[in-house]
Amino acid sequence: MSKQNNNPAEIEDYGNDFITLVDEDGIEREFEIVDSLVTENNEYFALLPTQTPDNLANEDGELYILKVVEDNGEEFLEPIEDDEEYEEISEIFIDRLEELYDFAEDEQES
Repeated sequence: MSKQNNNPAEIEDYGNDFITLVDEDGIEREFEIVDSLVTENNEYFALLPTQTPDNLANEDGELYILKVVEDNGEEFLEPIEDDEEYEEISEIFIDRLEELYDFAEDEQES
């Protein structure tokens, strides 16, 4: 997915909580930014699809973890290709988000 009209570096500067991304089919989708992480080498975002009447039935609340990649001076958000890197970053996000949201109780209630 590539980003559209949003520079990830500017998201925190302006306090935005949402970002619109364009997938490989050219379809725009809006996501809520639930967390971000900057390491020595990279920047990552944890995103949840926003719930709209159009996508409510199709969204499963899946957390998307994307990496900021620069190409020809432009920044894009893309899936993490390296399995080890993905596991490391997703574990950090899950640990951080579990502190903010009580996922374990929600799962037990289901």
